[in-house]
Amino acid sequence: MDPIARDLTKWIPTLLDVWRAFRKGGAGAVGAPEDRLLPNEQREVAAAVRALSKGLTGERLLSGSRYMDDPKLLGGYLLFYWPISYAQARYALRALGERPRGVLDLGSGPAPMAFAALDGGAREVVAADRSEAALELARALAAHRGEALSIRVWKAANQPIPDGRFSLITASHLINELWTGQLDAIPRRTGLIERAFEHLEPNGRALILEPALRETSRGLLEVRDLLLGRGIVPLSPCLYRDACPALSKETDWCHAEIPWEPPRLVADLARAAGLHKEALKMTALLLARSSEARPCPTDGDNLFRIVSEPLASKGRQRFMGCGPRGRVGLSLQTKHISESNARFARLQRGDLVRIEGFEEKGDGLALLPDSRVEFVR
Repeated sequence: MDPIARDLTKWIPTLLDVWRAFRKGGAGAVGAPEDRLLPNEQREVAAAVRALSKGLTGERLLSGSRYMDDPKLLGGYLLFYWPISYAQARYALRALGERPRGVLDLGSGPAPMAFAALDGGAREVVAADRSEAALELARALAAHRGEALSIRVWKAANQPIPDGRFSLITASHLINELWTGQLDAIPRRTGLIERAFEHLEPNGRALILEPALRETSRGLLEVRDLLLGRGIVPLSPCLYRDACPALSKETDWCHAEIPWEPPRLVADLARAAGLHKEALKMTALLLARSSEARPCPTDGDNLFRIVSEPLASKGRQRFMGCGPRGRVGLSLQTKHISESNARFARLQRGDLVRIEGFEEKGDGLALLPDSRVEFVR
């Protein structure tokens, strides 16, 4: 079993136990199964999950509201979105390449990102959020697991970044909910991330995760572009350090999609709520000061991050790739498939690949029979 899936499976009994105690005012349900919900419990939580899903997608009427202070919605988040956010965070943290020391998790809610950092080897983690109810659940989770988690109440819109110096600052599904609907939301969000960098140690990093919706993804890409002018650059997933080419067309956005098999609890709730969670989808940016960032790859003309699903095209396989040369179409005619390029057909959104041997066509780059396709990550 994948280590992330294994660790998440171990969290499920803790989440259920803490939720039942929270729901009953401190007393858990006697004789309840430790890995799944009872039928009446599932109906209750599924209704909350449906409300959260409706409120955070579509018209997004819950975005920016204090939904974490609603006990039923907070319970739905804990049992459904917490495991998803934890898994997203664990995968995104792999981009660091090393274990962080001190971590500050901004907008932590009940702290899925914070616990993901601890399980990933972080020494000390501070969870900061405006919802005291969410932070109380984070405390209960930490006590249940014997984890060392520090808690700070932090109101992002009108309070300074919590004091301290950290090797990593994270914000998971937070940035898009700040200053919602305000005309200056993008520069204000950019300013918050810039101020966060003042609390990073030398060679510190910031990791930002956002929902994989078109609106939220493009919003983070706009923030990314403003940060470029303030000495902060993306390390991952971007290979391109100029204005994001995905913003040139209103229909484009950028997100990762990781196939996964959700825990039984999440799968059961998804079915009950009428949702689909066969993949982890997110827009993620790992950021660094430009003075401390590693240079772009010297073989950049051959490196591409796959940023689309397979695109329907008669007689050929086609994807969109993004690299140091920008966003470009990549295609392989069926008649040109060979042993050296056969991996092209197995590409997935988010893959980092090296392609050697192609020619420019009107709609991008065309692979040839002797092209070589190598998975880098």
